[in-house]
Amino acid sequence: MALGKARSSKRSSSLTSYVSTITVVIFVASCVIGLWMLTSSTLIPRQSTRTSNDISSADSHLAKVDPRKDAPAFGDAQRDLPDDALKGDDVSKAADEPKQTVETTNIDAVSQDDSQSLSLLLPENRSDPVVESHAEGETEQENIVANKNDEVATTTANEEKDQKEDETQQRTEESAGAEQQGKEETDQVTKESNQNQENQQQLQETTGDQEISDQASTETEETRQQREETEGNKSQDQTQQITEEAKKETSQQELEIESHENTEQSQQQTFEGDHQQAQQEIVESKISEVNSIPQAAIQEAINDETQQQEQQEPEQQTQTTDNQQSQEIREEENKPDENEESQQSESMASQNKETRQQSEEKGSGSNQKTQNETTTEVKGETFPVGAHSEIPKESKESKKTWSTQADQSENEKERRKGESNSMDGSIYGYTWELCNVTAGPDYIPCLDNEKALRQLRTTKHYEHRERHCPDESPSCLVPLPEGYRRSIEWPKSRDKIWYHNVPHTKLAEVKGHQNWVKVTGEFLTFPGGGTQFIHGALHYIDFIQQSVPNIAWGKRTRVILDVGCGVASFGGYLFERDVLTMSFAPKDEHEAQVQFALERGIPAISAVMGTQRLPFPSRVFDLVHCARCRVPWHVEGGALLLELNRVLRPGGYFVWSATPVYQKLPEDVEIWKAMSALTVSMCWDLFTIKNDKLNSIGAAIYRKPTSNECYDNRKQNSPPMCKDEDDPNAAWYVPLQSCMHRVPVDGTERGSQWPEEWPKRLETPPFWLNRSQMGVYGKPAPDDFSADYEHWKRVVTKSYLTGLGISWSNVRNVMDMRAVYGGFAAALRDLQVWVLNVVNIDSPDTLPIIYERGLFGIYHDWCESFSTYPRSYDLLHADHLFSKLKKRCKLAPVIAEIDRIVKPGGKLIIRDDSTTMREIENILKSLHWEIHLTFSKNKEGILSAQKSDWRPATYAASF
Repeated sequence: MALGKARSSKRSSSLTSYVSTITVVIFVASCVIGLWMLTSSTLIPRQSTRTSNDISSADSHLAKVDPRKDAPAFGDAQRDLPDDALKGDDVSKAADEPKQTVETTNIDAVSQDDSQSLSLLLPENRSDPVVESHAEGETEQENIVANKNDEVATTTANEEKDQKEDETQQRTEESAGAEQQGKEETDQVTKESNQNQENQQQLQETTGDQEISDQASTETEETRQQREETEGNKSQDQTQQITEEAKKETSQQELEIESHENTEQSQQQTFEGDHQQAQQEIVESKISEVNSIPQAAIQEAINDETQQQEQQEPEQQTQTTDNQQSQEIREEENKPDENEESQQSESMASQNKETRQQSEEKGSGSNQKTQNETTTEVKGETFPVGAHSEIPKESKESKKTWSTQADQSENEKERRKGESNSMDGSIYGYTWELCNVTAGPDYIPCLDNEKALRQLRTTKHYEHRERHCPDESPSCLVPLPEGYRRSIEWPKSRDKIWYHNVPHTKLAEVKGHQNWVKVTGEFLTFPGGGTQFIHGALHYIDFIQQSVPNIAWGKRTRVILDVGCGVASFGGYLFERDVLTMSFAPKDEHEAQVQFALERGIPAISAVMGTQRLPFPSRVFDLVHCARCRVPWHVEGGALLLELNRVLRPGGYFVWSATPVYQKLPEDVEIWKAMSALTVSMCWDLFTIKNDKLNSIGAAIYRKPTSNECYDNRKQNSPPMCKDEDDPNAAWYVPLQSCMHRVPVDGTERGSQWPEEWPKRLETPPFWLNRSQMGVYGKPAPDDFSADYEHWKRVVTKSYLTGLGISWSNVRNVMDMRAVYGGFAAALRDLQVWVLNVVNIDSPDTLPIIYERGLFGIYHDWCESFSTYPRSYDLLHADHLFSKLKKRCKLAPVIAEIDRIVKPGGKLIIRDDSTTMREIENILKSLHWEIHLTFSKNKEGILSAQKSDWRPATYAASF
């Protein structure tokens, strides 16, 4: 019995160990299942909140990561992280930078080639990209994405769908794995139970005589087996329940995903349809309004982001960049147009991408902005087509070669005493008022300075008609005449203008019988007559040509000066002979005669032959004309005729059509004798005297000598020859001198030969420009001349004519406020416009070159007002004028002067450094000018603006 008890105790201990083991296994399995249930929630895919706007933003993604590749199955996958965690430092930093803006308006042209570009200007709502690439190849990737917007959008949607399916499949596999694990644990428990049963049977066979012990063992075994079966069944039930719940949850998620995908697909289709319809409507609307959209309009820019980035760059890097840019400018000047177009093409893709990003930041609200401006700021992009940054820069060494008008005119420094060189860089909140002056709408500050005129001691030599500028340039605005209307276009304007634009009738009353001007209803009409050509200017022009065939209008004779022009009908009709006429007359009792000329579209300035030289260089006019011009040529030693001798080209003609030539009144006879003696002493040759029977007038035509032989053989040195040190080109506030300059005879000196015939002279460098002389931009002078011409032909053809929103049919009177070689004017030769080239007194004196090529111009200092009437010009062009000018005077009065001389509806084109451009833009906005375009690159910018009809309501204090 003792032995039997011992065996029974051993067997009971063994069974207890088995039970404990099974219990631990079941507990561990339960823990694993519970842990799986907790972690299974991480498998539920993050719900997508992408809208149709998100789908449309696919084209802004620079790179896309496939979630099916190299992504772990659980929590750390990038797709489960917030967007901020996926962005690098560069992206976060970029998000803090000011966002660029695009405001597209006043698109004046839409071409078929640019219809695709127009769609880039439409506003779009876009979401942030998932992953952004900031590698050096970013531009190329952006271009590819920009050209395949639809493909990327479709791919993105498919990738999201595949991601969701993969996650669902992965969750199902995990559930199946858990179920299989539960089954394996149950099988293990069952297997162990069977093994214990077999051991029980063996013990019963060995110890059959111990019935009580066997019975107890049997009961214990049965109880244990039942408990094990019960626990196994519970485990199976739990596993099955978990599996069923997982399947149910998976099914529910699949239904939700399918529903969400259907919703997204519907939203995408709806958005695409609406978006396409909106695009189509906008495109059709723009096409119906305009003819072509310039590439310049797509490449619009303001400089905020560029300036911030430039300020953050090290100074050394900035200097290096500037040097590289200067080198590129010099290299690009001689590049063919194909290279230029290639650069423009390469930059377009990145510009399109940035335009879309700007639209994304602006949102759909950008369509509701007032469509009055087009401002674009794009770093690293090119100027509007043709207007590249290869803007020629003046060479410092060239300043040693070229003299300036300020240097030549000794009085300039004295006149400049007391002027302030300071400038106010802040013009926000500037208050404009109307000029409170007697002249009213016809106010010319330097000719209507009543304070200065009252201080004159004498007016014997027409001092009161000369320039007397205020000590401080006025900053007031000139009012418009009541009933003012936009000017009539050329050539109709030659024959009639709106009466209310120049509401003066005195000249019509006094000169109407001579066919100067007449009042006809709401128009002032111009029959084309004059004091000496009552029956029309064309007959009179042909009469001069027949008198001296060598004049050869439009070939040998291209640029002429008309003294005392009246309403400038002579110059107006000479356009038909391809001749440019610089007409001038004083602002006198023949009220507004120059204003009549300018309103008609004929070149003219307000000037008088008084005590000072005319603002022109010497030996530049091919012919000088005076038809009853009321100038006393013969008095005071012929001082005024000697001034004509200074500006007349050697071999040029002086046409004098006046009563002393053909009338025999005592006064006329006396004047003729004095005039004859004077011209002989001046060595002028009386070429011919002809009578015009139709107009009952006569004309004496003189010719200036081409050598010094006559001067050297004169018996009397009267008028005297000028001293050798006297500069004949000095013309800015220089007093008249009664002397003559010797004629150039050196074959390399200007004036020793007649220029090439027109139009060849326009493109041919003057013969007296030699290669040993450095040009303004640092090249040999002839090469500099040619490079400048090619540069402006590119700019005008590829940018100005099509890219600035200017209707050139409305442009007639043009001024280049800072001309160098006259390249801008030369590039416009095929248009029906004339260009007055202004050479600043502190710039290299290149005005003789401009005249030599068959164009005309004048000296001027833009710190003073210009000698012209208000509302004279249709377009002003200023290339790097203001950045130089603001070192000497304030910009606000200069812009006020521009506002004075530009017609309502007139245009302004400015090219200058970015800082100056922003300052000018602010002033123009305060004047209610419409800014059509601003663009900046590499610290250089271009601006196009248009004057409105706005005038302030209050008047300034009386001067």
